[in-house]
This record gives sequence, structure tokens and C-alpha cells, in this order.
Amino acid sequence: MVAGVLAQAIAHHLRVPGIIVLLAAGVALGPDAANLVRPEAMGTGLQAFVGFAVAIILFEGGMQMNLKRLAKQAVPIRRLVTVGALVTTIGGALAAKLALGWSWSLSVLFGTLVIVTGPTVITPLLRRFNINRDTATILEAEGIFIDAVGATVAVVALEVSLVGTTASAAAGVFAVILRIGVGAAIGIASGAFLALLIRWRNVVPDGLENILSLAVAIASFQIANSLVHESGITAAIVAGMVISNTHSHAFDEIVEFKEQLTSFSIATLFVLLAADVRLETVTAIARPGFVAVAILMFVVRPMSVLASTWRTELSWQQKVFLSWLAPRGIVAAAVASLFAVELNTHGVSGGVDMRALVFLVIATTVTLQGLTGGLLARVLGLARRTNHGYLILGANPLARRVGKELAGKEPVVLIDSNEENCTAAKAEGFEVIYGNGLEHRTMLRGQIASRRATIALTPNETVNFLYAKRVHEHSRKTVTFVALESEAHGVTTEMVDLLPAKVLFGGERHLSMWLDLIVSKTLSEETWELGFPAEEVDFSTAPANAMLPLVARRGDKRSLINHQQSLQKHDLISILIRPEQRTDAYSWLRNAGFVPADTTKKERVSSV
Repeated sequence: MVAGVLAQAIAHHLRVPGIIVLLAAGVALGPDAANLVRPEAMGTGLQAFVGFAVAIILFEGGMQMNLKRLAKQAVPIRRLVTVGALVTTIGGALAAKLALGWSWSLSVLFGTLVIVTGPTVITPLLRRFNINRDTATILEAEGIFIDAVGATVAVVALEVSLVGTTASAAAGVFAVILRIGVGAAIGIASGAFLALLIRWRNVVPDGLENILSLAVAIASFQIANSLVHESGITAAIVAGMVISNTHSHAFDEIVEFKEQLTSFSIATLFVLLAADVRLETVTAIARPGFVAVAILMFVVRPMSVLASTWRTELSWQQKVFLSWLAPRGIVAAAVASLFAVELNTHGVSGGVDMRALVFLVIATTVTLQGLTGGLLARVLGLARRTNHGYLILGANPLARRVGKELAGKEPVVLIDSNEENCTAAKAEGFEVIYGNGLEHRTMLRGQIASRRATIALTPNETVNFLYAKRVHEHSRKTVTFVALESEAHGVTTEMVDLLPAKVLFGGERHLSMWLDLIVSKTLSEETWELGFPAEEVDFSTAPANAMLPLVARRGDKRSLINHQQSLQKHDLISILIRPEQRTDAYSWLRNAGFVPADTTKKERVSSV
């Protein structure tokens, strides 16, 4: 566990996909090297832990599936997990047969094992690559659903192979349908049960929603498996999908909790399963193994994508990227380990070699595609726009007010860990991320590297300053604005300048007071126009308790006001003004060269 978490930290600093370092850590600490991690010592406990972790990972993956987004790309997703799975099975079997000369039964088993891609590798890579939403949705959905389909098909194929009769082969098709059907039914029931309990606030006390969701995720997995063997994967995915589309008040908090557990589970599993593979077995099949992997990557995957996207609206760029990105993940590794044990138990040779080849596929696809996917996305024009949109730390009333001023042609995303603030922001139409804005993964979810600017706007200036520091460490190109509290004396304008960042609102302001005034609706919003030629306006001299300058506008362009604001004649500024101190505000504005915007340009409202 420690090795897995530290490996993820090292991967973050090296800016490489985490699974590369996790696999290396597993090999380095396993019996072939340091001999500190010995999975065989766990006995049957290893499979129990794998099941426990897979349930969490796939439940969290299901929670990322938004039905509205899935509906837009339903055709390619459906084909990838049906037609694509069939093409991959046949192509994988041929690759193993041609490259390694295995028997047909063993080759087909390998073909079923490499059907899956999986959220454990796809989702982290897509966050790194910053892919446009439609393409990312297809890959994420394929990774989730193909795990259920692929794992079920693989297990049924193993059972049929061990029995080896025509009748068993015919029954195998029914077994696949039965497993997926039972898993889906248990998943729907479990997800609905969890959603109902959480919706009734008096039933589940605050703070217990997270551990209840964990219990339900594992229970759905185990109950389904106890009814029909290997139907638990489908149950966990469907349960996650149900809870994600019921709009529970605790959904964002549960997602954050599950993301942490998922990262922990992935880290531990990859180290354990990599340590369970013998290097001598991998090196023994390395040369023909790499040939099989190359066939999978450069022949089978493109054929699968072409067959699945024929006559769809996807562009050729999207098809090329889908053809390249298909890394295998934890489910493939877990099922391969199960196959090795089962084949050995039944006296069938080849299970160890097949597991070694699967790990060769995982290591190669994750490394090559993880290191080149971002570049390919940029070349194909599939990376999301850079210097686009705003990310605001805080979903409080003042942050939402600033967000409204910025909203228009560019997206505005709010981050907050306060459930009430998040609910209010969603009701006002904002995209909201529930989580700790100081955490790296939360910034990744907010696509910090692609934003025009990010704004630290909580009532706590220390948190605002720490956030600005984290942003600078993560993305030095992103402009950061920091709100400072005039009643506190911990963070100064000079400290913000050194980051470098900019002071929001033109200087220190009594943030808690302005928050209260916005809530009480005792402010007026006014628009003023610069009447002088271009100049730099020092907003730090504005009367702090009389007015709060929000944004400057020049045509369709909007910019946040900071302490040294460059303006041109006819630029407009939006200001919140306290009616009882209007005289002070007007006096400063006129002295600074502003005049009230004429009636065709005014956007005056009676209250905020």
C-alpha cells in the first residue's frame, strides 16, 4: 500500500502516467528483486482483496457516467462494447496463435482477456491529455462498460474451455446474458436503495453517506457474485450509474470519497499483481510477445474502431485517436491472474504464460499510449481549448456574483467543499466541482492548465493564497487572482505580487461584509464608462466599504479588475455600490475619469 501511494507521488513529479511507476514498483519489490512484496503469501486472500478493490473502482467509474452525455454518443459506445469486443476477441486470438503458436483454446482465452480497457487507466490519461468532451465520453464509457462485458465473456470462455463440449459452448452465450442481466438487476436495486436512503435525510445522518455508499458498492458486488458467478462487476458499475443520475444532495461528497478510495485501490492492486508475475516468464515470451502486442495495437484496435464507428458522425481525427488509445488496466490483470490459477488447478498448461503476455500488453500499451497520447491529441486538434474559461475557488454568493459577470461565451466552473454553496451554484446554472480546491486531483478535474484565469475567492485569504501557490506549482501559464480580506493581516499585496498573482477587486476588501450585503440584497449594481483616453487606473485607492469593482468590459471581452487595471476610453466597469455610501463611490469614480454609462449601455438592477 505504501509503495503504491509513493509510486503515484513519484509519477506525479515525473509527469508520467502513474501505472508505469506502479508496475515498476511491483516488479522491483516482488520476489524477483527485493522480495519484500510476496502476493502468494496472501493465499486466497489475494482474490478477496482484488474483488473488494475492483468493486470500489468500478462503482466509482459508474458514478462518472452521465446519461445525457452518454446518449449523445450512444451509437459508437454501443458498438465498441459489442462489435468492437468481438473484433478484439478474434484479433487477439489470431495474434496469440500467429506470434506464439498457442493452441486455439488458449489463444481464444487470451483474446477475451484483452477485450477490456478499463477506467483505471483511461480516466487518468484523459485528464492528463485534456481531450474534448465528446471523445473523452466515448473512451470513458467504453472503459467502464467493456470491463463488464469483457470480464464476463472471459470467465464464461474459461468455463467453456475447461468443459470442452459443444453443449457447453452453446450454454456459454446464455451464461453471458444471464451474468450481465443479473448484475444489472442487482446494480439497479442497490443503487436505488442507496439513493432512497440518502434522499431521506432523517434516515442517514450527515457524515455517514460515504461509508454507506462504500458498503452498498461492496454488497452489490458480493450479492451478485453469490447469485451468479462473476456478475458482480456489472452490478457495481450499474449501481454507480444509478446513484450518479439521481441528483442526491450528497453525490459530490460521495464522488470525492470514492475517488480517494479508487486511487488507493489502484495503487495497491497494481503493485500486488505486478509482483505476482515472474520476470523469467515475461522474458521467455518477450520477442513473440511484443509481436502479439504490436498486432493488437496497430491492427486489431484500428479494425475494431473502424467497424464500430462506420457511418457515425465521428470525425476521422476522433477515429484515429480512438484507434490509438486502448490501454489495458486492472481488470485485465486481475482476470489473467484468476485464469492462471484456474488453469493450473485443472492441470492445463499455458496459464502462467498467458498472464505474462497480458502484463506485457498492459505495460506496453500504458507506456506507449500514455506518453504519446497527449501529443497525438494536440496534433489531431482534439485537445480542449487552452486559455479558455474561468475556474473559481469558492461557490459562495460573492463568487457566484463574480461568476455571473464572467459567464457568457466562456465556461465558468466553481470549486467548493460546502454542500450548501454547491447546491445553490448548481441551481443558478453553474458547473460545480465538489471537493478540496487545494488538492491536485481537484485542479485536474477543473482543467486548470487550460483556463484563461483562476480566481481564489473564499472568505479566508490564507486559503486563497495557498490555492494561488498550488496553481502556480501546477500551471505557471494560468493567470491567478487572489481575494484579500482587509480585516486580516496575514497576506499582503506584495506577497501576492511575488507569486506572481493579481489582487482581485483592485485591493484588499472586507470580504465577509460584502458577502453579507449580497445575501441581504442591499446593494445596487451600476455600470460606469471610462471617459478619458487610455490609462492605468489604481483601484486600490477606491473607497473599500463603498464600492466593489467586479469586471471591466470592452465589447464582448471581459476581464477581472485588479489593483493596476489598464483601461481604454469607453471601457465599461461593473460595480457593486452600497446605497448609503453612494456619494463616496461616485466622487472617486468621477475623479478617476469615469462617467455613468449612457442609458443604452446601463445594466442597472435594483438589487443583487
